[in-house]
Formats: sequence, C-alpha cells, structure tokens
Amino acid sequence: MKAELAELFEAMPHRMVEADPRRPFREPGAERNEVYFVNSGILSKYKTDGAGRRQIIALRFTGDGILPSDSVADYGIQAIVRSRVAVGQRKDFESIVEQYPELARFFWKLTQRHAAIGYEWLLNCGRRDSLARVAHLLCETAERSGVNADQNRMINPFTQQQIADITGQTSVNVNRVLADLERQRLIRREGREITFEDWGELRRVASFSPAYLQ
Repeated sequence: MKAELAELFEAMPHRMVEADPRRPFREPGAERNEVYFVNSGILSKYKTDGAGRRQIIALRFTGDGILPSDSVADYGIQAIVRSRVAVGQRKDFESIVEQYPELARFFWKLTQRHAAIGYEWLLNCGRRDSLARVAHLLCETAERSGVNADQNRMINPFTQQQIADITGQTSVNVNRVLADLERQRLIRREGREITFEDWGELRRVASFSPAYLQ
C-alpha cells in the first residue's frame, strides 16, 4: 500500500486493542461491523465442530486485516501471540474506500491473496501427510514473517496445540513430527527458536512454493 493511502487508515477513527491469546478476541456468531488491522502479532480465525474441537482456518500477520461482512460471522477470532489490533467501524472504513478507487483495488487483491492461501491450506490438510503439513506451515510462516530462512532463525509463534489446530492433527502427533524434522536435520530447535538447517529440502518435503503468497 502506498504511504499516502496508509496514512488515510491511520487517520480513520479507531482504537488500539490488546488481544490476549488466552481468550477469544471475537466470539463466533457476532456481527462483523468492524474492521481489524493487525498492528503487531498474529490473529487467527477459527471454527469449532459439534464436539467443540477447534480448527484454525486462517492467520493474519502484522499488516494484514480482517474486513467487515454483511452477515453474522460463523468464525471466531483469537490471537496466536499477544497482539495489538486497530479496530475501526465499518462505516468509516467504507467511506474511505468509496472515495479512493485505488484502495478498492488494493483490498480486492488482498482478498484474492487470502483466498489463495485458503486453497493452499485446504490442500495441505486434505492431501499432504503429517510431516509435510507441519513443514509447509513452517515455510509459510517464515515467508509471511519476512524471515530470511537461509540465514536467520525464526521465533516459532505457535504452541504445539495451535500447530495441531492448523494442520488437523493432535498435539501429540505434532510433537512427533517436529522431532522427525529434527532427526532428518531439516530444522533445529532451541526453545522457541527454529533454525532451518536445510531450507531447500524442507521446502521439497512440504511441496512449498511461495507463489500463492504474492
């Protein structure tokens, strides 16, 4: 987004809210008459099945947003890590977008990008094995966080339960998968830090190509 357009959103009436990862930021079933922009941290969208089991269906990183909708949302929003979120009203957001067609084009492209990520996640959970699912999530997280995987370590933002909720597994199985990735010398873990020992091979295992993130 161009600097002058970003300034319009900074001037839009809004409030900064701290999102605590220990509790939902917005519950499912609430009206979506607000717009959210992630100032820092990571937000997740989630849904639950009839047994109360949670599936994380999307992530929003710093600089991403969650746009208003015309209907009650069937998903909840919860922070992955402690996050700061700019919360504005739908009427103020739509007023700015209507005045500047370039903004409408920007958000259309953003919506298309989020849809492409959603398709990749569907493939990840539907067809890839457990090792590839977790490897793909690590690759995507590095790309979306701006990490230079060939040189830098990445701070893993996820708990094992969150990884399980994203990849459709149990936390026990995620623990085994992470250990397998270490045994294959694809990653090395030190606390929450992950070093990519063989980035090219990790991408191959994950069938990861970042084109869908563009």
